[in-house]
Amino acid sequence: MTGNLLSEETSPYLRQHKDNPVHWMPWGPPALARARDEGKPILLSVGYAACHWCHVMAHESFEDPEIAALMNELFVNIKLDREERPDLDAVYQAALAALGQSGGWPLTMFLTPGLEPFWGGTYFPPTSRHGRPGFREVLRGVDSTYRNDPERVRHNAAALRGALEDMARPRSGEIVAADTLNTVAARLYQEIDLSLGGMRGAPKFPQPPLFQQLWRAWRRSGDARYRDAVTVTLTRICQGGIYDHLGGGFARYSVDEHWLAPHFEKMLYDNAQLVELLTLVWQETGDPLYAARVEETIGWMLDEMTEPDGGFASALDADSEGEEGRFYVWTLEEIRALLGDRTDLFARTYAVAPGGNWEGHTILNRLGQSAFADPASEAILAGCRAELLAARSGRIRPGKDDKVLADWNGLAIAALALAGQAFARPDWIAAGSRAFAFVRDRMTGPDGRLRHAWGDGRANHPATLDDYANMARAALLLAEATGDDTGIAQAEAWRQIVVRHYGDAESGGYFLAADDTADLLVRGKTAIDNPVPSGNGVMVEVLTRLWLLTGDEARRAEAEAVLKAFGGEIARNFFPLSTLLNGADLLLAPVQIVIAGMPGAADTLALASAARAVSIPDASCGSSPPTPPCRRRIRRMARPRSGAAPPPMSAAAPSVRCR
Repeated sequence: MTGNLLSEETSPYLRQHKDNPVHWMPWGPPALARARDEGKPILLSVGYAACHWCHVMAHESFEDPEIAALMNELFVNIKLDREERPDLDAVYQAALAALGQSGGWPLTMFLTPGLEPFWGGTYFPPTSRHGRPGFREVLRGVDSTYRNDPERVRHNAAALRGALEDMARPRSGEIVAADTLNTVAARLYQEIDLSLGGMRGAPKFPQPPLFQQLWRAWRRSGDARYRDAVTVTLTRICQGGIYDHLGGGFARYSVDEHWLAPHFEKMLYDNAQLVELLTLVWQETGDPLYAARVEETIGWMLDEMTEPDGGFASALDADSEGEEGRFYVWTLEEIRALLGDRTDLFARTYAVAPGGNWEGHTILNRLGQSAFADPASEAILAGCRAELLAARSGRIRPGKDDKVLADWNGLAIAALALAGQAFARPDWIAAGSRAFAFVRDRMTGPDGRLRHAWGDGRANHPATLDDYANMARAALLLAEATGDDTGIAQAEAWRQIVVRHYGDAESGGYFLAADDTADLLVRGKTAIDNPVPSGNGVMVEVLTRLWLLTGDEARRAEAEAVLKAFGGEIARNFFPLSTLLNGADLLLAPVQIVIAGMPGAADTLALASAARAVSIPDASCGSSPPTPPCRRRIRRMARPRSGAAPPPMSAAAPSVRCR
């Protein structure tokens, strides 16, 4: 069968390529069988709907009839949405890393009919430029090597497969000690840009798990350097061009070290993680900037990203009308025409100048200020933003990737549960509950197991560890926020599925893919954070919270087993292990807050509000019935803090005992 076969796919990314002259096929048995039957290598192209450089390569190469004809003649061409199949993407990104190349999207990998990678790269221009080989030359070169030098192909494929299998066997070790956490934090601190925020250099990613790690270090040690590293970073992100000052929400990353110019795609997972981190830091600092960004970003999630049945869509595109950022940028003349005599105030505040600050246009930002202006000025600026937002709504909007992903929704639900409690916003908690119900009810198959993605009215693709881990965490945090203990039972049910289908009984920890996932060359097992937190790291938190909420010591032992499974990786490279290390911090010295009182009573609600207003990353907050004995007890107390940090809760403070 020939021709382009993407028109019936649920993925918006795949459908973006349905009119390409390339004979694209989706990943699946027909495409893989065709490669085997014809003896052709597979050209695997991986991307996602909001990816700017994916669009560039599509326009330059996949829409070019000459290049498409070459692809069709020489290869079986498979298009893959990395967000629908993160398990497959992880395998071939790891293969690219084993080739000594930096990963990213679009990912372009060449595979044998047996799915073994033997060469690849990311973006290729149509002709050679800027040190990158042209895609035409790449296609001809790979084909020539495959036909004329099969031994070299076999050698490369075997070497890469060996590297992938080695990556799937992480080094085990001992449970992380508190001293190790402190050593790691001190080393991370050395890499922080203390004037501009974030890690040194460009590009800059927000990296919420890493900055939560530094926030935890401040809470442990009282060393104000760690606190300042976090607040400087968050303030720059909140005031930079990476933030949409009109519509709310954060772009994925900044291409420069100042947080000015983003790649303009907005991803659900980035915004969820930043809402959670901003909430945690606001609970301590009370900074109105952080409170505003939380409220505005959640407003964007609820207004623009909520699907009709309650789940959250994945992303907004970087491009509109074929240009990156066109929807978001302005000229001074456009602003003056709308704002009139208020233009000077707005221009001073948001760095609007003749000629702009990015490709002849202005990316709105407030990097010149670390805080809000006086109330009168802010009132005028709010009116200006509203008028510009209304005008912007008439522009052609970026595309929306409306598929619902279980793991990303878990991140969003958790953020809403935590922010809803901290800011006393039951409407946020209710939105999280609706999204949770959607994933639980509509994305569970007849076998009782989650599916990874929902699109076009269908639940699709096998769930990954990340889906179960993030949704189980969301269930537990919603249980804390609502007092509905059914979330605890649901998290435990999902844990049992994880143990049965993802667990590594021999070496500990969990594989990313289930044991019955088809067509995987290697089942990867890692604790490395990628754009989303690692599933193994999140599972440490889930298991610890289950131990605290149920008193079941087996859950604590399981959390320790995960940490041991990856203990040796910390000595090898701790930089990408923030979620795992944050889970270890929680396990080492959790704080369980038990509130006993009549449900809904004023004093009970006041106690809950007070408990949830404090920035304690290691807190687990539950309730118990108004008569003894209490169902939940303090498992461990807060670890002593030292130095200039706020004083710890006393031994009696973590709970209000049954009356």
